[in-house]
Amino acid sequence: MARLLVIGGGIAGTAAALALHKAGQEVAVYEAHPDSAEDIGAFLTLASNGLRALAELDAASAVMAAGFPLTTMRLLDAEGTEVARAPLGEADDPVLRYRCLRRGKLGAALRSEAVRRGIGIVHGARLASVKDGPGGVTAHFTDGSAASGDLLLGADGLNSAVRRSIAPAARPRYAGQHVFYGYSSWAPAAGEDGTACITMIRGSAAAFGHTTSPRGETYWFARVTAEAPLTADESAHTAPTRWRDLLVPLLRRDTTPAADVVAATTGPVLVTDATEIPNGTPWRRGRTLLVGDAAHAASPATGQGASMALEDAVILAKCLRDAPDTESALSRYETLRRPRVEHNTTVSGNISRGVHAPAPGAPGGRPAARPGDDALARQLEWAAPLS
Repeated sequence: MARLLVIGGGIAGTAAALALHKAGQEVAVYEAHPDSAEDIGAFLTLASNGLRALAELDAASAVMAAGFPLTTMRLLDAEGTEVARAPLGEADDPVLRYRCLRRGKLGAALRSEAVRRGIGIVHGARLASVKDGPGGVTAHFTDGSAASGDLLLGADGLNSAVRRSIAPAARPRYAGQHVFYGYSSWAPAAGEDGTACITMIRGSAAAFGHTTSPRGETYWFARVTAEAPLTADESAHTAPTRWRDLLVPLLRRDTTPAADVVAATTGPVLVTDATEIPNGTPWRRGRTLLVGDAAHAASPATGQGASMALEDAVILAKCLRDAPDTESALSRYETLRRPRVEHNTTVSGNISRGVHAPAPGAPGGRPAARPGDDALARQLEWAAPLS
């Protein structure tokens, strides 16, 4: 049985730990933050492919309890006219219906499940360096402690310290939009089954989306094109109401519910940059491998970030379980994952930048998978289920 070190206790890292543990590996998670707080202002949507991965981890029930279902998506134009409506997920399988939940709640649900299964999670362990050798890999932390194992997974997100150790020239890049998240007490009418519907708006000044929870709270996001990323001062010191007050006039240009949703927001508004990791960034060196956003962060336009990280976890665990050696397992993992996740990065970046040309195919002339396409989620079924 191999010992694996997971650097990062967010969604990608904890999911990887659950998958590896289920596949019979010894695993421990090391998280830099002293507690479990993680992006508590943002929310996300899990598509059917992400929920299918959770089911393989036996974690779907825990996560479903933390969110609410989405069965329908509708699209409005800038005049507020509904131009399209479509079902979401697989209606005949409750486990595979889309789910909306706060990012922090998803992380907490996965960590609780990991603790319940006896997986160790060490908080306050900030990575200082990685030392790779023929007999194993060692993580050195800033407090002077260290941990050694057979394989180290960098699941430490967009600004990954592990990535800097194996690909120091790779840098996240701005994808052309500022992204806002908030919660409003005002719920616009969404037609029949409004609490299970997410509304997307193609506005003249922003892309906007909103959905209302069963408790009557409206979750919303806005993506606004901007030439430059946020400055450090804007990210750290802007008063909570400033972003709301800047967004409302932009959204008032259109005759949609967006401006009223934001105007009724009394709590803080979270703002971040749409950011991505360039395709082709190295994922591994020696006994170190990147997963999740550390390897392939994409702008949030396709809404596939968490689902792709959950897929990573299942595929990696199967590769390590079934391949004859670690090198073969990691090669197989990268062959399976890179075309799919890099297609998502390209498609999502094109949407954020307002470029709607078809994304390039996978290497070798094979068409890349569409993000969220259930046929592509069959990657999860290329080998026997995790046991």
